[in-house]
Amino acid sequence: MTDLLESDQKNIWHPFSQPGQQESPIFIESASGVYLHTNDGRRIIDAISSWWVNLHGHSNPQIAKAISDQATKLEHVIFAGFTHEPAITLSKNLMGILPDNQSRIFFSDDGSTAVEVAIKLALQYWRNQGIEKRKLLAIRGAYHGDTFGAMSVGERGIFTDAFVSHLFDVDYVDFPDQVNEAEVLNQFQQIVDTGLVAAFIYEPLLQGAAGMRIYGAPLLDKMIGYAQSNSVICIADEVLTGFGRTGKLFASDHLINKPDLIALSKGLTGGALPLGVTSCSGRVVAAFQSNDIAKTFFHGHSFTANPLACAAANASFELLLQPACQKQIADIGILHERFKTSIVTNPHVMDVRSLGTVLAIELKTAGKTSYVNPARKKIYQYFLERNVLLRPLGNVIYILPPYIITEAQLQTVYDTINEFLNHLE
Repeated sequence: MTDLLESDQKNIWHPFSQPGQQESPIFIESASGVYLHTNDGRRIIDAISSWWVNLHGHSNPQIAKAISDQATKLEHVIFAGFTHEPAITLSKNLMGILPDNQSRIFFSDDGSTAVEVAIKLALQYWRNQGIEKRKLLAIRGAYHGDTFGAMSVGERGIFTDAFVSHLFDVDYVDFPDQVNEAEVLNQFQQIVDTGLVAAFIYEPLLQGAAGMRIYGAPLLDKMIGYAQSNSVICIADEVLTGFGRTGKLFASDHLINKPDLIALSKGLTGGALPLGVTSCSGRVVAAFQSNDIAKTFFHGHSFTANPLACAAANASFELLLQPACQKQIADIGILHERFKTSIVTNPHVMDVRSLGTVLAIELKTAGKTSYVNPARKKIYQYFLERNVLLRPLGNVIYILPPYIITEAQLQTVYDTINEFLNHLE
């Protein structure tokens, strides 16, 4: 084991780390249900679904069997000019639960590339019609991914500082809260009224990396409605919020007005394999239906619609729609609300918020609320030492568990958070 970890330190560059400065990672030998099993016998509760991807627990037998069965038939084939059953079935499954204005599925690799596809489709939509619209509109604090288009429409800061001169210009409105909603709507309408906006991109109701910040459905509905009435393409980044995280299958299901494009990934395969999709409304598709080759959407990935990933996604889909899973999603939301009520008056808590299966606790700290708040390291280590994986967003602790977590397991997480809050006193 020592040799393996030494090789890791010598050869691997882990996410969000500096070579030579990173601490030795925890070696995970296996995982089952909500638990990550280390080589030295620890069982760590994965309370953040391994970066928000795992829906049905680790090593889920139904998903594993689907991957295994598919691997003996077709592991991969070029998707340009060819097709296969797992992709076709997945497209039908998704179209059965997506908002009814969605018309086509475009496959990619992950959340960031699903967003890139959406941005490119929105911009080319106007170009194909000979209309000059190039501006993109976003909400401050957003995170849409780490590729260049996704970075451009996200919050400018420590994640993007090294590349800012290479990012394209984007117009932003302030993040809406209970105080400034009228002002944000006014900002939004003034920018849209310029007639230059090609697309509005947003994380519906929940900004994830910004600290699990929640905003109101009525305001977002007004923004989407105003945008679409002024011929602005609306892009919902549901990479985090899709597949039940907000209590409904999609965050867009909380709204009356529906997006023109939806980016999906993370929970798509139940956390088993990487896969991204961008769904498109009929309005968008129509702009690409032409005999003019110049109006082709020239975008593709080597592993587009990988059959193994699609098979995993179909198995996850079946599990997601089962009544037992839907009840688990509802139960987590109820338990979160109950815990939220119990800690809202804690003197160390600045704010506590929940939406569906997501619970976020913003702590009072010396530094301002941000991803780089130094409290994050202390928080992270405290919970890991107690065999709970909670990877804070700066001074924001959040829980986003697999749906199969039991009430007792979730109570263990809550109890550990209570212990931490008492530890601060």
